[in-house]
Amino acid sequence: MQAKNSYKSIWKISFPIILSGVAQNIVNVTDTAFLGRLGIIELGAAGNAGIFYYVLMVFGMGFTIGTQIIIGRRNGEGNIKAIGGLFNNGLFFLLPLALLLFLFIQTLAPAILAQLTNSTDILSASLEFLKMRSFGIGFAFLNFLFIAFYTGITQTKVLTYSTFIQATVNVIFDYALIFGNFGLPEMGVKGAALASVISELAALTYFFAYSKKRLYFKKYLLFYRLRFEGKKLLKMLKVAFPVMLQNFMALTSWLAFFMIIEQIGEEELAVSHIVRSIYMVLMIPLFGFSSATSTLVSNLIGKGKKEEVLSLVKKVVYLSLACTALFLPLIIFFPREVTLIYTDNLNLLDASKSVLYVVSASMLFFSAAYITFSAVTGTGKTLYSLAIEFVSIFIYLIGAYFIGVYFKQDLWLVWCSEFIYFTVMGSLAVLYLKFGNWRNANI
Repeated sequence: MQAKNSYKSIWKISFPIILSGVAQNIVNVTDTAFLGRLGIIELGAAGNAGIFYYVLMVFGMGFTIGTQIIIGRRNGEGNIKAIGGLFNNGLFFLLPLALLLFLFIQTLAPAILAQLTNSTDILSASLEFLKMRSFGIGFAFLNFLFIAFYTGITQTKVLTYSTFIQATVNVIFDYALIFGNFGLPEMGVKGAALASVISELAALTYFFAYSKKRLYFKKYLLFYRLRFEGKKLLKMLKVAFPVMLQNFMALTSWLAFFMIIEQIGEEELAVSHIVRSIYMVLMIPLFGFSSATSTLVSNLIGKGKKEEVLSLVKKVVYLSLACTALFLPLIIFFPREVTLIYTDNLNLLDASKSVLYVVSASMLFFSAAYITFSAVTGTGKTLYSLAIEFVSIFIYLIGAYFIGVYFKQDLWLVWCSEFIYFTVMGSLAVLYLKFGNWRNANI
């Protein structure tokens, strides 16, 4: 498939990723909405544990994003036989990593969370969620690898179906296991975690079935003659490791941000977790365009069409801004109605309104900044994207701390630090794409 620099081709690749993001975030929204009905403690616990979990998961996620970039480059070059080797060697990294993270959560995570959490009730519920959730790490990592493969070869349609299956299964088992419906036990926070594990297994099963039916195993030599190739894996890690650190820092910054919020109060923490969940829904189109951007940039460079990269980035930015503008009126004019999805607590409803306005405005900055940043990652010069992320996060957290803790300002002002983050990120990414040495990237 030609990765052409046109709005139609960009949308064709991005739209399935966006739809898969919609389905994926149904999982997050469902967890938050159901647990919000149980109480502030359960909501805060699932939020904190969920962030901690994804902080660990980014090591696998970052590796597969790096793998996706290299697959995109090989696909652009027309070297499809090399793609299977990349996929297969990814298994030798991801599966041992999944085991290590599982053991880490089961043994060491409780002591770490105890240092990060002030409320004993939230700590207890967080550990219940986290320990159960850890049983799905291996399933999740294999799903990441399949997503990297299909995105890298620009065959993204399958992602829509896999995540739709995952979301449907999660909703059903959330309802059953959190509240004890359909004859299953009432497990509360632990039930939400188990539902997520089951849904990840369902998505993985579909990936295997689809790949076998479409003969992708044979065409790309997936799972064919599995053997460890140290040099190939090291080459993959050279690209992927900065992305792993980059994603780790990004999610760690979320965790640090919510630790700052917790110092303000439990109600503020609950409000912020509700807003975060809505925020993640608003980000769905941008994540889709972001993934498409890094893949298309990598494919273009592989085809020797480096001169088309900047034009591509501009078009994706315009598309992402347009999609963002479609969603924002819903939040701006109906903030209370949107928040009611998550909670019926009057105090939380009132407190969420001003924060949602801030988040809505920041999305316009996000649209331009994150797409441009993803293009930097797609060039394969991942050390530069890591440096951009580090500087942006550092300034962002300093701003949030001084606004919320030092100056003790209102919660909506603390959330204004989002503007700082995206302004710094976008500015540095633009400068690199215009004046950096990415045209010489060899991966």
